[in-house]
Parts: sequence; structure tokens; C-alpha cells
Amino acid sequence: MKSFILGAILFSTNVACAQTSIILKADSTAQTINKNIYGHFAEHLGRCIYGGFYVGDTNKVIPNTDGVRNDVIAALRKMKIPVLRWPGGCFADTYHWKDGVGDKSKRPTMVNSWWGGVTEDNSFGTHDFLNMCERLGADRYLSGNVGSGTVQELSEWVQYVNFDGKSPMSDWRRKNGRDKPWNVKYWGIGNEAWGCGGNMTAEYYANIYRKYSTFMTGSDEHPIFRIASGANSADYHWTDVLMRDIPHHLLQGIALHHYAVIDWNHKSPAVDFSEQQYFASMKSALMMNELVTKHSAIMDKYDPEKKIALVVDEWGGWYDVEPGTNPAFLYQQNTMRDAMIAASTLNIFNNHSDRVRMANLAQTINVLQAVILTNKEKIILTPTYYVMEMYNVHQNAKLIPVVLNTDDYSYGNEKLPAVSASASMDSAGVVHISLANINSTKEESISIKVEGNKYKKISGTILTSPRLQDHNTFENPDKIKPQTFSAASLKGDLIKVKIPPFSVIVLELK
Repeated sequence: MKSFILGAILFSTNVACAQTSIILKADSTAQTINKNIYGHFAEHLGRCIYGGFYVGDTNKVIPNTDGVRNDVIAALRKMKIPVLRWPGGCFADTYHWKDGVGDKSKRPTMVNSWWGGVTEDNSFGTHDFLNMCERLGADRYLSGNVGSGTVQELSEWVQYVNFDGKSPMSDWRRKNGRDKPWNVKYWGIGNEAWGCGGNMTAEYYANIYRKYSTFMTGSDEHPIFRIASGANSADYHWTDVLMRDIPHHLLQGIALHHYAVIDWNHKSPAVDFSEQQYFASMKSALMMNELVTKHSAIMDKYDPEKKIALVVDEWGGWYDVEPGTNPAFLYQQNTMRDAMIAASTLNIFNNHSDRVRMANLAQTINVLQAVILTNKEKIILTPTYYVMEMYNVHQNAKLIPVVLNTDDYSYGNEKLPAVSASASMDSAGVVHISLANINSTKEESISIKVEGNKYKKISGTILTSPRLQDHNTFENPDKIKPQTFSAASLKGDLIKVKIPPFSVIVLELK
């Protein structure tokens, strides 16, 4: 038995292997895994925008283009970020977009009342965000202000960014330096209307949604995709009311928010967590499968053809902030636990891609389960970043159904499925299988039977580390990185692979 110690916490790694079997239906690839499942979320919160994405166009220390960090752009492009949600979050329902366009020296300041009461100068606004997304090659998802904004304000934002003809808003856009529209497709009608977006009932919000969305118009060439502020975790009544009361021609997506959190009043530390806290975090994360299944079933009742998307536009691990940092800035480190949350959740989304067609990890930089952390001129990529990079092979690929029989990961009297998996086939016929073993102590021996097609070559990539609490730091930024994995064997239609505790593997078949 192998042991390691963190402070007073003792973990033991049992060298015995557990057994998992998977059947891969390689000849059944009907539905596409929408690339936007791998989306991200950037809110005006802590150091996500200012100090994260944006350092200002007068900064001479950190290389940037129009104030946006070049290293951030390069990292996110490499990860293949497909869509980015902005400006919130709770912040969205206090944000007035007109304050963030035009001459930066003349823009009014605002107080970010949700996240620390800091004063912002509105130097990062609509043009900055949309131009940045063009550099990223990412779709844009704008969250409209319904809580404190007007119907006219939101409809004029749509016209400002999308209308190519002559109008007061498009003329103003041109005056501000942008001739052609950005043609933003994805629009959120408020955020968390049940909470920080207005503390509304589902019935009241459904009517508010109907009103606002009526005045948000696209064109035949560039239709818009309206997303309703959806349920908080297991609030199934909310989804039922929205599907029942909103005319479906006004509704293209319904959001869902769920965070992997143990106890909102007593959160886990981000790094020095116990195995009990790890298990509880994974239990909360894996609840996503139940949530997606049940919300989808409600949507199926009203929309059996699955025309309306389920958009999980906030998800991820939520812990205590790092010691010594502003509690309102939600800055937390990112360990192998976060890698396990990311891998398991993305497997869930892939397998439910008939209904889940966008998801947005919270948040991109320096906030919650970030893929990037920055400290002045320094930057590190987190274990979550590397999971997203490894899994980007599934973007717009055809889902391959998997039949999974896994051992349990047990702690005390509770059990969780140890292994999760998803698979896809890309346009070149290459198959990718993503595997996550959340067991903190046991290696899993996995047998995969491939039905329907024959393959000759197998290769892989693994993300693993000796301790669950391991993480990348500014002093040691490469402690955790993907490595080539060559221990999988392929004989005929059978794959054999052993996956270490709390590890992620992506296999490739040709």
C-alpha cells in the first residue's frame, strides 16, 4: 500500500485494480456533439476581465493588442474556445452597455455592487469584447440586462451590434469605429431571474421574457438565438413553466445553473481539502447527470422534436477563496479535483448532446474553476485547461453511444460511479474515447469492446498527478500537463487500458 500525507490528512493508494467494462457502438453516430458545449464564461468579477483578459491599451509591460493580453488569446485559441459568454452573471443585470462604447476617456464609471463594490471605468465594453472574440475565433454570447434595464435598451443593443443598414444605433457604431456588424447570434434574456436577476417567480419571468424577446429581432441571414434565464439546479418547476408559458418561436434555449459545491455556508478549501470533501464535491458534480436528464424530460414533454436547447451556461467547482484574497473576487486554485469535475461533467454533456447544445464553464480567468490564472505578467494553465484541450477532439464530432458498467468509488456508506466515459467520431472517421476515473485510491482496469468498425492503431493522452491536491503555480507552472499515454492495447475489437486514480485519458482510434 502506497501512502502520502498532506498536513494531518492521510490518503492511501491501493494498488489493486478495479474492473470496468465499456461497449462502444462505433457504427451508431446519429447526433452531433455541439462544439459550444465546450464554451466559457467571462464576468466582470474580481480579476476575470480587468487584470485577466484586459490590461489596458497603454500597458507597456504585458504584451497586448488593444489592451487584451496576447498570451491569453494564444492559450484560448490553442484550447479551441468555441463561444464566450459576457458580461455576466449577476453583473449583467446592472450593466448598461451604452456606458461602455465611444471615447474611453469620456465613459462614466460604475460601481460593481455584486462583486466587491469596486469602481469600474467601463474601459472594456462591447467593441472590446466582440473584437476580442473575433481574434479568438469564438462565437459571442451576450447576456442582456433585464433586471435594471429596459426593453428599448436591449433592443437597441441588438441593433447596434447586428444591423448593417442605416439606423441611429448602426450609425453610432460606425462613428465609434466599427463599420460592419458583428452579427451576434446568442443572446441571454437576463440572468438568474430567480435570484440576483430580480428575485422573480417563474410565472412572472416568463411574461417578462415574452416582452423583451418580442423586440429582439434578427434577420433571415443572421437569426438570433434567444436563451431564457433558466433553473437553479433542481428547480424543475421553473423549466416546466417556461416551456409551457413562452411561445416556442420566441425561445431557442433555456439555461441551467449548477455548481459543484459541498455547502454554500461551509465551502471546501480549494487546495487543502480532505478526501471527504473531495468525495462530496464529486457527488455534487455528478448530480449534473440527474439534472440534465430530468430537465430534458420536462422539455421533451413540450418539445418532443428537441428544437429548444438546454444551455448549461454556468457550471464548475466553487470553493473558499484563496487565503488573503478578496472574498468577493472568488479567486481559487485549480487542482486535480477540478480536472475530475471537468472531465466527468463534459462526459455527461457529450452523452446528452441531443438536448445540451451549449455549456459555459465558470469562469475563464482568475475566477472559480478558471482555465487560466494570471499574476501581473505571469500566466499559468490549470488542470481544467488541459482537460478542455484534451477533450476538444469531441467538438462537432458525432457522438458514439457507450454502454458503461463501472465499479463504485466508495467513501463511508456512500458510493459514486468510479468511471465516466464518452466517445465520438470526427469527420475523418477517427474515434476518440474520453475516460475519467474519479476514484481517489484505486486504479481502474477497463475493457472496451468496439462494435461496428475495425481499427488498427491506438494512441492516447493522460492527465494525472501523484496527489489530488496537486496544482500548477507561478513558481512551478508545468507540474501538471498532459503526457503521451501508450499503455492501451488494441487486439481485434478489444481495448485494454488501466487508468490511475483521479486521472483523465483520451484515446484515439484509427
